[in-house]
Amino acid sequence: MPFEQELKELGWELGRNIQIDYEWSVVGERAQIAPAELLRLQPDVVLSVGTPAIKELQRLNAAVPVVFMTVSEPVTQGVVQSLAHPGGNITGFSNLEPTVGAKWLQLLKEIAPRIKRVAIVVNPQVFPLSVDFSRSAEAAAPKFAVEVMMATVHDTAEIAAIMTTPGGTSDAGLIFPVDPFTFLHRELIVELSARYKLPAIHGFRTRGALISYGADQADAQRKAAGYVDRILRGEKPGDLPVQQPTKFELVIDLKVAKALGLDVPPNLLSLADFVIE
Repeated sequence: MPFEQELKELGWELGRNIQIDYEWSVVGERAQIAPAELLRLQPDVVLSVGTPAIKELQRLNAAVPVVFMTVSEPVTQGVVQSLAHPGGNITGFSNLEPTVGAKWLQLLKEIAPRIKRVAIVVNPQVFPLSVDFSRSAEAAAPKFAVEVMMATVHDTAEIAAIMTTPGGTSDAGLIFPVDPFTFLHRELIVELSARYKLPAIHGFRTRGALISYGADQADAQRKAAGYVDRILRGEKPGDLPVQQPTKFELVIDLKVAKALGLDVPPNLLSLADFVIE
């Protein structure tokens, strides 16, 4: 993975001068248990991915340095005091801003021009900022002649219900923002999108998705490794500014487009960073 590769480039080799322990969480009870288990290992620094994990680490820990990734609006969410001067024991790399909701809607309309209704599928209990992403898309809806609604889900049954409701029409589309809950269930979402022929755009790169647009996670991992290196060499996380994403990736799957009966416009293909054929 890019994080480990970059650490090696910086002089940290697994089994020689560094040990990495992984704790997988995402949402729910495990998102609360995993950070506590990790802290019991008394690490020198923690790399945290996503909002649920960093919020729990913040609640449990005010001493161990933490570098976060994939956290939108870290100041608004109270993770750090400011981007320039985070203070405390936490710093890292933010994710997309809510204004990207309008961009997702634009891209979805370009690749599937027939759509007239779009549902933004989110779990606000897991990711409260999803409401702001939805509002951004809703504000842009008149420009693209579509009706946009936020569809809240809390379990897989509700995901299935949202996606099967418009299944008999040909004018519906879906947006899946950078929501840890829907990302956790991305395989189900991709399967249902294909079954009911629903064009969908994802905020994270997702295997089998028609299209995705978001921050380049490999780039974020490499930068996070740089901060881990600096902390291990004595710098304080509170002195390292939170960085916003500078690299983004647009991914289009032509096989999925063909299965949905969509012809991807050449201008959109020319903008794509990755085209899956």
